[in-house]
Amino acid sequence: MISKLKAEPDVVVIGGGPSGTTAATLLAQKGWNVELFEREHFPRFHIGESLIPHTYWVLERLNILKKMKSSQFIRKYSVQFVNQKGRLSEPFYFVDHEPHESSQTWQVRRSEFDHMMLDNAREHGVTVHEGVRVLEVLFEGTRAVGVRIKEEDGSEREVRSKVVIDASGQSSMIIDRLGLREWDPILKKAAVWTYWKGAYRDTGKDEGATIVMQTDNKQGWFWYIPLHDDILSVGVVAGFDYLFKNRNSKELEDIYFEEVARCPGLQPRIKDAERCDVFRAQKEYSYRAKQAAGDGWTLVGDAFGFLDPLYSSGVLLALVSGARAADAVADGLAAGDTSEKALRAWEPDYLKAMDRMRRLVCEFYDGFSFGRFIRKHPEKKGLVTDVLIGNLFKDELDELWPLMDQMRAEGPSEDPMPALASV
Repeated sequence: MISKLKAEPDVVVIGGGPSGTTAATLLAQKGWNVELFEREHFPRFHIGESLIPHTYWVLERLNILKKMKSSQFIRKYSVQFVNQKGRLSEPFYFVDHEPHESSQTWQVRRSEFDHMMLDNAREHGVTVHEGVRVLEVLFEGTRAVGVRIKEEDGSEREVRSKVVIDASGQSSMIIDRLGLREWDPILKKAAVWTYWKGAYRDTGKDEGATIVMQTDNKQGWFWYIPLHDDILSVGVVAGFDYLFKNRNSKELEDIYFEEVARCPGLQPRIKDAERCDVFRAQKEYSYRAKQAAGDGWTLVGDAFGFLDPLYSSGVLLALVSGARAADAVADGLAAGDTSEKALRAWEPDYLKAMDRMRRLVCEFYDGFSFGRFIRKHPEKKGLVTDVLIGNLFKDELDELWPLMDQMRAEGPSEDPMPALASV
C-alpha cells in the first residue's frame, strides 16, 4: 500500500554521494526543508579518490574543511607524469601557481569521504534516509512533483516536493526516463583497477602526489593514487575497444596485468606490493544530459554527466554542480518560480567549465605537446594550470584554444613527454 507524507519537504534529493549531499546541505543552510534518499547504507565503495585544489571552495561553503584537515586522508600537493619510457617528471606543485591553502588538497577513500559528507548534511538539518530506494520520480505533465520510494520493510510511499534533485549517479533516473543521455563521441574510454598494499610511494611533500603513467604503446595510462593505511589505488584507462576486444582473455585480472607489462613506470612500484582487493571495471562512461534541469527538477554530478578520470575532475564537478544547482533552486524557491528556465540558470556557465576541462582531456589523448606549447607561449602557463587545478569559470581560459589549434596545424613534434610534464 502506498501512503503519502503529510508534511511535504521543499526539496527531495535522490542520492547521497558528493553532489547530492552538497546540494542538500547548501539548501538546508538557507532554511529549506530537504529530504535525501540513499538506497545504500554508508559507508559504501566508490571510485574517484583524488581531489583537485578548487574543491576547496565548495568544501568551505559546506563547513567541512575542519573535518578534512583533521582526517587521516593523505595530503596532496602535486601531480607527476611518467612517459611511455618510464621517465618521471618533476613534481608539479599547485602552490607554485596559487599560493593559498586551497593548493593543498587530499587523496580520499571515497567510502569515508562520502560518509563524512552525508553526516555533514545531517548536521546541517537535512533529513537523511539510508537504505531507501527511489522507485520513480513523479511527474504531473512535464513537472516533477516528488518521488515514490520503497522502505527497507517493503512498504511504499509518495513524497511530494516543490523540487526534485537527481543525484543518483550514472544510473540517473531522470536522464534515462526522459531520454536525455548523450554519449561522448570521442571519449569512449574504459577503466580496470584494483588496490595494492605496500607499493612504493614517495615521502614528505611528494607522498600524496597523483602520478599519471603512460603505457609504452601509448594506448592507455595508469593512475597511481596513494591512500592512507598504506593503500594505493592503481588503474588503467584506455579506449573501450582496445581494453575489451581482441584479447586472449576477457578476465579483468589478465587485462590488467597485460597493461602493467606495458607500463615501465609502474612495474617497479608494485613489484614488492600485495594486491589487497578485487579487480573492477567501468566501461564507456563519458556522457552528459541534453539539459541540466526542467520544471521542478535538476540533475547534478554523475546524474548530469561524467567526463573522464584523467585530471581527477570527478569530485570537483560533483561538488560544483551540486552547489550551483542548489543556488538556482534556492533562488527559484524564494521567488516562487521553479520552472525550467529558473532551474537551468546555472547550466550555461557550468557547461563552459566542463568543456574547458574536456578540451584538455581530449588534447592529452590526441598526443598534444603541452611542453612545447608552454615553451612557445610561456605567458599562457598560468591558464593551463588553472584548468588543471579546477579554476574553470574564467573566460580567459578560452584564449588557449586558438593557440592550440594553431600549433596543432604546424605539425607534430618530437617532444618525449607530451602529457603536461613540462607545465
